[in-house]
Amino acid sequence: MCALTLLTLGSAPAASSADVHSKQWYLDAMSAEKLWKVSTGEGIKVAVVDSGVRVTPSLRGRVLSGTDVTGRAGGAEDDYEGHGTTMAELIAGSGRGGGLKGLAPDAEIIPVRTTTGKELGKKLGDTPAAIRAAAESDARIINMSFGSDFMSQAERAAVKYAASKGKLLFAGVGNDAQRKNFVGYPAAYPEVVGVSAADRSGKVAKFSEFGEYVDLAAPGLDIPRWCDNTFRSYCDEGGGGTSAATAIASASAALVWSKHPDWTANQVLRVLIDTAGRDWPKDEPSDYLGYGLIRPARNVLKGEGKPGPADVDPVTGKKTAGADPDGGDSPSASSTPSHAAKEAASDDKETATVEKASDDDENNLLWPVLGGLAAVVVIGGGVFAAIRARRRA
Repeated sequence: MCALTLLTLGSAPAASSADVHSKQWYLDAMSAEKLWKVSTGEGIKVAVVDSGVRVTPSLRGRVLSGTDVTGRAGGAEDDYEGHGTTMAELIAGSGRGGGLKGLAPDAEIIPVRTTTGKELGKKLGDTPAAIRAAAESDARIINMSFGSDFMSQAERAAVKYAASKGKLLFAGVGNDAQRKNFVGYPAAYPEVVGVSAADRSGKVAKFSEFGEYVDLAAPGLDIPRWCDNTFRSYCDEGGGGTSAATAIASASAALVWSKHPDWTANQVLRVLIDTAGRDWPKDEPSDYLGYGLIRPARNVLKGEGKPGPADVDPVTGKKTAGADPDGGDSPSASSTPSHAAKEAASDDKETATVEKASDDDENNLLWPVLGGLAAVVVIGGGVFAAIRARRRA
């Protein structure tokens, strides 16, 4: 059994609260100020399954009553790591008190405290209960910035239950690509959107796990975070990981869902896939960036992306439980990616590129690409070949 780890990078120099906002480079890159004129995530609740969520000044008024499945003192609003609070701020922080500004600042957070990270050795096996608690809550989105290479039948069942309730689930794919590149769970379950981490130039981070379970990519490098559970300062330089990328993906979904409250999880995800930044075919997802770099502005500001059928998973093409077939927009024949197998191999690496930024007032990409193109970093060298069968049951 492998420890369930929080997917944030290690220690780094502390940053004062005063300069935290200037470190959130991706907000400008994603045109956050323009996004917020149209959608702020209002009306959308996000369950943060993590180490707890402390009500910091940035989160005051954003955190609802939550659930603690650990059985330890303090409840869901006692964050024993600082990790869950960081994720909550990245999603819905107001920025008050020099705190992190969330990409969906009017979304609301439902904390679900589980045992993970350093605390895992003290209590095993409560993540299924945490996921079920999130499924029973009013949250539309479930953020899971953790993972391990251990697949649990109880966790698998909890994920299926959450999906049957119409929830949209995001999880980080993991930060261990340079050492062993494990298949990470819960990201690898068919019902979960696996999120990889990309840097300022649009390249996948060297540490970000890769494989057929990567669905989307989001910013995950050089992002401030609370250093620990003392909440005295933020750390930066190298911070983030697929944890932060997952939170930013969840916030992106909240922005789209807030603008289209009658859509289902399937429709929100389909639009995120349709509008993701890539220059490879949509039916041949990258093992590093999945369907591409997440960019909610393409829908929120420009109306791009086709929601398609409410009750069909946009990745598997299968009917799903928990969706209202009468809600949302009418089906679109072009909305579901195909599932043709893909082999990607080269002499000594696989390279995938993202499209150039356009000349209009909004970047075609999630953020500007330095040098015109962003090549995916290859881990380990040698020929890499993969037959892709996305999110199989």
